[in-house]
Amino acid sequence: MENHRRDESPSGLSDIVEGDGLLGTGLTTRHIEAFGRKVTSTAGHLIAPTEQNPGAHYQNAMTDIHRELRRPTAQRKVFSLTQTTPTDLVRSKLSTSEIQSRALSSLPDDLLANIPEDSSSYSLFQGFQATLPEDDHAHKKHRRRSSKNTKALKDSEKGGALTAGPAGLKEQRKTLSRRLDLMGIRKNMCSAEIHEIDNKIANLHKMRQIVLDRLAGLEMDEATLENDLTELDNKLEDLPEETPDTSATDETPKSAQEQGDSAASSNDPAMDASFMSESIYEKLPDPTPTPKSLRSRTIRKRSMPILHEHFAPGSLIKEISAHTDMVTAIDFDFPFGTMVTAALDDTVRVWDMNVGRCSGFLEGHHASVRSLQVEDNIVATGSMDASVRIWDLSRARPSTRDNGRLNKHERDEEELFEQHSSPVPPSSNLEDCHVFTLDAHVDEVTALHFKNNTLISGSADKTLRQWDLVKGRCVQTLDILWAATQSSASTSGDGTWRPSGRLPDASADFVGAIQCFDAALACGTADGMVRLWDLRSGQVHRSLVGHTGPVTCLQFDDVHLVTGSLDRSIRIWDLRMGSIYDAYAYEKPITSMMFDSKRIVAAAGENVVKVYDKADAHHWDCGPGVGVDDEGPFPSTVERVRLKDGYLVEGRKDGTMAAWTC
Repeated sequence: MENHRRDESPSGLSDIVEGDGLLGTGLTTRHIEAFGRKVTSTAGHLIAPTEQNPGAHYQNAMTDIHRELRRPTAQRKVFSLTQTTPTDLVRSKLSTSEIQSRALSSLPDDLLANIPEDSSSYSLFQGFQATLPEDDHAHKKHRRRSSKNTKALKDSEKGGALTAGPAGLKEQRKTLSRRLDLMGIRKNMCSAEIHEIDNKIANLHKMRQIVLDRLAGLEMDEATLENDLTELDNKLEDLPEETPDTSATDETPKSAQEQGDSAASSNDPAMDASFMSESIYEKLPDPTPTPKSLRSRTIRKRSMPILHEHFAPGSLIKEISAHTDMVTAIDFDFPFGTMVTAALDDTVRVWDMNVGRCSGFLEGHHASVRSLQVEDNIVATGSMDASVRIWDLSRARPSTRDNGRLNKHERDEEELFEQHSSPVPPSSNLEDCHVFTLDAHVDEVTALHFKNNTLISGSADKTLRQWDLVKGRCVQTLDILWAATQSSASTSGDGTWRPSGRLPDASADFVGAIQCFDAALACGTADGMVRLWDLRSGQVHRSLVGHTGPVTCLQFDDVHLVTGSLDRSIRIWDLRMGSIYDAYAYEKPITSMMFDSKRIVAAAGENVVKVYDKADAHHWDCGPGVGVDDEGPFPSTVERVRLKDGYLVEGRKDGTMAAWTC
């Protein structure tokens, strides 16, 4: 045991280390002790103060550094160094030749594999040299030298002595050649940059188209949700209302006095509201059961489409072969919404503009419809059969086509409609949309307009009639001939009407256009007059004289009234002054016109729609005839136009409908 302990003593461990080395590395204890002494000696010389070499003292050195850093000059240098970019730092430390050498150094293989193809014949270093700015002083010196040499050459031609030697001319030629080479490199770089920008623009156009497609999908989904929400609202409105229990007192008969008062009120013609329906031709009978309210099931659009706002003006959105004859009237509620069209083929069709498909017919008129208006889900149509019909599109039965469940007959009609582009739509689901018919005119209805529960209709019988859409009856008749004779005493001896000194055009509609708002009514007639009526008094408030032909269209806002006429002109009137604010003319008669906040569009007997920008008074064309050469084929003439929020719909003479951005 004692021998064993002696072997484990430090002296024994030292013997083992000395014999075999530390862990077999060959280092002994003497080596480690020697290394330690060297480290201690070095640290002592660096840190410990010594009298022989005080400048090498570490603490003194750090003190000197801190003292130097407290100086403002050193601090500014440090701050400027922190603000220096790596590029400027490299330029300040490296020479031009060293930078050029490093620019041509090797690159990793993965970067070399992703370098795009370049048709340029110049190297990267040549391009770098071409981008360096020229020395202005050298350039000016070269220009002075060049002017002197040019003058010397001219003197030489005249027999004078050549002042510049061959060496100077060679140097000048070398400089000019170098500048010319640099110009070629710069041109090539500009061309390459243009190609790169074109590629970026093409990629941005692709990205824009992707986002547009996404926006179109969102708006289609939005329209589907709007329809589902409207159907739920209508179902909730159709539920029977809970009535409170009637008490015994309510079931008691009325007293004799109350019965007498009721009988007196029913026999008194002054208390009967039916006296308002008196006209110069007939007294309207009570209509069919009055609907509870036309506005009770109005479709309220929560969000409007914005897809068309991102197309360039004049872009075609959709084209439909809607009818087999000339389009006589069109209107729609909002962009990509519901459109109603009428034509001389005696049909009135309802279209879903979001998908460009016909939803069905509005059947009931015995002749072609000449005028119509769409407001939310309410449609008013005026026909050549002298009647006005009111339709409620929210009453339409849900189509199986909307939910994807088509029977065999509907699928066959759908395939026939898509294959042959036939204007005949699938079977109608709008039989229940008719609300009531307004019969009072004795000639065709050529113009109508309604706002809220008041409708005004104009007819070839030379009368305007005001209708109550809640009760479905005429409440006032305005005789245009009587108003004209009251406002003008110029009547010929043979009884011919000449209120403006000229005969009305027999080929034009007597009442070309009307628009109402509250008690204000504007009416344009065949004698070229625009009359402003007050519906409260039934009198003409003002007459606007200026057109020399029948007025075919008009529209007004808070300040201006815009009218179009067969005299080939469009006039803008100031309603505050009653005078013409602006006017411009086309080559052919105006058959239809409408405006929004930015533009005025008109159908002027051509295969394009005439557009007028109100902001900059710029005229331009929109339609299928733009860009068609003299050889044709020529598109059909545009007859009717409608414009809302930059969304333009046109109806042509061959029955084609088209939607454009405007």
